[in-house]
Amino acid sequence: MASTKAMQFGPLSIPLSQVFMLTKSAYGLVNLKPIRPGHVLVVARRQVARFNELTPEEVADLFTHGQQVSKAIEKLFNADGLTLCIQDGAVAGQTVNHVHLHVIPRIQGDYANNDEIYSVLEGTGTVPQRTHIDNEQRKPRSPQDMAAEAAILRREIGGWDDAVARFM
Repeated sequence: MASTKAMQFGPLSIPLSQVFMLTKSAYGLVNLKPIRPGHVLVVARRQVARFNELTPEEVADLFTHGQQVSKAIEKLFNADGLTLCIQDGAVAGQTVNHVHLHVIPRIQGDYANNDEIYSVLEGTGTVPQRTHIDNEQRKPRSPQDMAAEAAILRREIGGWDDAVARFM
């Protein structure tokens, strides 16, 4: 894809090469520093910091497509389950002031205590070695690795070219 267009995620400009799903009100992007392989984000297109600022239509689109993304992630990453969460506000661990849904594939025993994943999301916890992603440990992935993952997700979800034509 030769497009130079990008999506805004808070103050960050995300190249379309790292985006795998696009709708009128939401988009999916691969994570720069995932806490598990396959950890992605579904982001509201309208840039608002808090969940309660979204319209009912935006909420419906975010969750409808979050469900679609979750099916693809669970299949592609052989997950036993998923953690789906929104950190709504700084005190909830939100680090980018733009509403986004985390879709995190889980496998049996990836965290000794299931709730440890939330402290890792906030940046205060330690990622278990068995997740194969380090914490400080969590180094940014290369743009090439992120683009490759986005391409796989686009194929799995489908409709990318039509979405770009309709919504960009």
